[in-house]
Amino acid sequence: MDVLTDKSITDVPYFKAAGIHSGLKKNEKKDLCVIFSEKECVAAASFTTNKVKAAPVQLNMKHIESKNIQAIVVNAGNANACTGDDGYQKSLEMAKITANCLGIKPVETLVASTGVIGVPLPMDIVVPGIRKACEAVSSDGGNDAAEAIITTDTCTKKVTVKFNLGSKTAMISGMAKGSGMIHPNMATMLGFIVTDANITKSMLTRALKESVEESYNMISVDGDTSTNDMVMVLANGAAENPLISSEDISYFKFKEALHYVNVELAKMIAQDGEGATKLIEVKLYNARSLKDARICAKSVITSSLVKAAFFGNDANWGRILCALGYSDGNFNPNSVDVLFSSDVGTVQICRKGASVDFDEDLATKILNREHVTVAIDLHDGEYNATAWGCDLTYDYVKINGSYRS
Repeated sequence: MDVLTDKSITDVPYFKAAGIHSGLKKNEKKDLCVIFSEKECVAAASFTTNKVKAAPVQLNMKHIESKNIQAIVVNAGNANACTGDDGYQKSLEMAKITANCLGIKPVETLVASTGVIGVPLPMDIVVPGIRKACEAVSSDGGNDAAEAIITTDTCTKKVTVKFNLGSKTAMISGMAKGSGMIHPNMATMLGFIVTDANITKSMLTRALKESVEESYNMISVDGDTSTNDMVMVLANGAAENPLISSEDISYFKFKEALHYVNVELAKMIAQDGEGATKLIEVKLYNARSLKDARICAKSVITSSLVKAAFFGNDANWGRILCALGYSDGNFNPNSVDVLFSSDVGTVQICRKGASVDFDEDLATKILNREHVTVAIDLHDGEYNATAWGCDLTYDYVKINGSYRS
């Protein structure tokens, strides 16, 4: 597998896209995008676990059952969430307008929205914006599309890989947005992934489901699970590899490439947490079960006290054990080792659940880096898990204290 730099979703054959400014955002930033495949696609998706589901999520949960999907329309600046039947009808209208412009069926169109919750979607802005974007779709519009889906993100998030499926070469490219309201079990994030691999809908769905559990569901910025989260994958088969219809070698190669894209996007989201100064990676080793490993890793990465300590470069390892203790994961507290590491070194700060003498200056230097790893060894089994998050800073409060304005 090769990771391709400076590529986007429109570098995958037969995919086109556009990102434009429709007027939903007060400034002149792009706020609406359309993704279109000239070939019919099979599609798979994963949606938020929040009981309060935004109108686009409700619509997509129906449309994703369609045999073919060819387009995705996305708006930023308004979440179209908690807007009742009016919001649902507006999401449906977005699908209809997009489909009509592109010459496909509404059920072959998926819809996504992100932004402020509880505000009616202004269709007098959205409808002309969709038409404008559909007219602008092109084979070099991927970067504009990635820019058009972000809200409080400080940067676009894109990953593209190339890999072999038998004698054929296939590509997977993804783009995502997410910075705040990020928590395991799908967070305020939108992910759109396209591939030219030839794969059945059922196998695509299986690959995505398994990958999501170890990528997007293992990140946390602030503990809030959004109403709008979704990740969608479209596969148009243009690579013309033998159809992937079972768990054969090609399936596992495809799954490996898809998972790489998902993990990298998830890490980008965690690192770009609102106000964040560093990416925190929690590697949990030797748990009794995979469930225990994931629960414990998530609990540490979610703890506000742990995240605040990382912001202050404080090696307060007691907060880590505290987070493990209330996680509901099964482990022996008297067997836990904890180490911090970054590109300047490694330091052990806890052994068998108790303090050890360590170099405070080195610990501070390690924590004062953009990427810090917390290695936790439970010495209690053979299962491992990794979670990602960021520190909790003053700027997070500033951003979310005035989000609507």
